[in-house]
Amino acid sequence: MKITAVIMAGGRGERFWPKSRNDKPKQFLSLTQDKETMIQKTVKRLLPVVEKDDIYIVTNASYTSLVSEQLPDIPKENILAEPCARNTAPCIAYAAAIINKKYDDAIMLVLPSDHLIKYEDIYISTIKKAIKSAKEGKNLITIGITPTYPETGYGYINFGEEKGDVFEVKKFVEKPDLKTAKSYLSSGKYLWNSGMFVWKISSIMQNFREFMPDIHKGALRIGENFGTENFDSVLKEEFENFRSESIDFGIMEKADDIYTIPGSFGWDDVGSWLAMERINETDEFKNFTEGDVLMYDTKRTTVCGGKRLIAAVGARDIIIVDTDDVLLVCSKNSTQDVKQIIAQLKEKNRNNLV
Repeated sequence: MKITAVIMAGGRGERFWPKSRNDKPKQFLSLTQDKETMIQKTVKRLLPVVEKDDIYIVTNASYTSLVSEQLPDIPKENILAEPCARNTAPCIAYAAAIINKKYDDAIMLVLPSDHLIKYEDIYISTIKKAIKSAKEGKNLITIGITPTYPETGYGYINFGEEKGDVFEVKKFVEKPDLKTAKSYLSSGKYLWNSGMFVWKISSIMQNFREFMPDIHKGALRIGENFGTENFDSVLKEEFENFRSESIDFGIMEKADDIYTIPGSFGWDDVGSWLAMERINETDEFKNFTEGDVLMYDTKRTTVCGGKRLIAAVGARDIIIVDTDDVLLVCSKNSTQDVKQIIAQLKEKNRNNLV
């Protein structure tokens, strides 16, 4: 059975502002010292299991040229433009319908475009186990991450009985408070929800038919018109009518035959500027610097410079990010609140800085 991959690349990456902007969000940025962008890394690590011609990128219509520029080996027809943002369920149904038209049925990997994997050989082994399990029935496989600390910023997967390479999913749970996260960690029965999935096209489309019939119907019409002169108008009409809903809420929390595979391959969702010190080398004082930077008596500080010199003196636990038109200075405790500045900019109609 043909193995395909769908990479979701429509996000805005607001917590990486001011580097991440509407015209070039996080997935198209290089955040590691090897200078590869996030989406380039995502595609590259898939190549041991998926051919380039079977990798599909679903992205906002305004980013298709960026995808082509950064991924020139991906066929143009595999870059699927979303007319508007509608969350992960419509995104996945759209891609599944296109692949279904081409192959009738296939294995479909669904992956975010902006995560990092440290141990790629273990990652590929985990993906292969998921593919094997997805082939065996109508199984929907989600890859969870074995937690290493009580994280409150992720959703969790509560798993039960082991069945071969996979575990039954008992339930998906929302982001917990610290006390609850600690209990999840100590129980050994919870995984971080990574947003990575593996299933057959026929399996996921059957679940769309059952739980999201309006989206199923619209996606089929999009697929039927793919490659015709009517495609753009049909896509716009149907996609704009889709309700915005996540695949977790729309299907995974309701369906039967949901299984998970624990992953321990050095996963990082690179969710905020705090990630820079995790994914890059730091100095003896746990500082990460990029660009023209001088420091004195500074510890646990991240500085991402631009064209000018940045000097940090006596700084502790600070994020400093310099671009041509914005300077961000942020306490490490407040990195999740960067989006509040974006909200203020929108209110003030300063959209050129968003």
